[in-house]
Amino acid sequence: MPLPTPFDRLRLPVIGSPLFIISGPELVIAQCKAGIIGSFPALNARPSGMLDEWLHRITEELAAHNRDHLDRPAAPFAVNQIVHKSNNRLEEDMEVCAKWQVPMIITSLGAREDVNQAAHKWGAIVMHDVINDRFARKAIEKGADGLIPVAAGAGGHASTLSPFALMAEIREWHKGLIALSGSIACGHSILAAQAMGADFAYVGSPWIATREANAVEGYKDAVVAGRAEDIVYSNLFTGVHGNYLRPSIVAAGLDPDNLPESDPTKMNFGSGGNTEAKAWKDIWGSGQGIGAVKAVESVAERVDRLEAEYNQARAELAAKAGMSLA
Repeated sequence: MPLPTPFDRLRLPVIGSPLFIISGPELVIAQCKAGIIGSFPALNARPSGMLDEWLHRITEELAAHNRDHLDRPAAPFAVNQIVHKSNNRLEEDMEVCAKWQVPMIITSLGAREDVNQAAHKWGAIVMHDVINDRFARKAIEKGADGLIPVAAGAGGHASTLSPFALMAEIREWHKGLIALSGSIACGHSILAAQAMGADFAYVGSPWIATREANAVEGYKDAVVAGRAEDIVYSNLFTGVHGNYLRPSIVAAGLDPDNLPESDPTKMNFGSGGNTEAKAWKDIWGSGQGIGAVKAVESVAERVDRLEAEYNQARAELAAKAGMSLA
């Protein structure tokens, strides 16, 4: 579908997914200046009063960039809200987002009609991440504008469903915005997401290995060194199944091939409990697409690379189509 303003001015059809702990103002500003949607979880701003400071900084720096670069304005940004009941900051954080007129809200771990309505009051688009068609339908019923199918291989909390199956089921009935997530780490995969019917590619793990990311050097290096086989799927760390880097599990003294199951009723995604910190600070989330990440580089360099790969993929596809038609 045609992208609404201001999302129609992107350099690439990419949303930099919100990465817990890792995504901060530096990463988001760099992503937006490079021409893709940058995002961060509201809970990354700690204490809660820091969210206002972050949004002030992001808004001012992007406005200054736009004044100086009329020919290539920055992409808009998004804030991720965890709507799970354990998040006792949600109402306060939404009020701060309203103050700064955040263009896009990304909701996770539950769909809430009141949150969607609040975002719509100031004109924001709401994208909700889902792991299956049933949750997708519930999200739209409760007023979300678009969906983020988190397919197999995505970093963090992910589905076990193939992106082909998930996209086909959702696109059968949903005609609105879709951002596909799952192992997208190169320009060819961005084009593939579009070919499956997505409006955006939802790209996460490659940003970990950037200079602007708030990640320790060991984490960045592990993403560069890692391959798909280094990703372990488990619900031990948060109560929800997700993908994590094998070396970080080993470093924590655990056997990645024999992890116990967690009690899903003890999920905690609120204000940074011990389980949550352990899961994201010490046990490192990552998607299966990291084999495409070859070095730690700046966001600008990574976007340049993705754009070159994307354009190459389009040219190759056009050439193949021409050959078949001939």
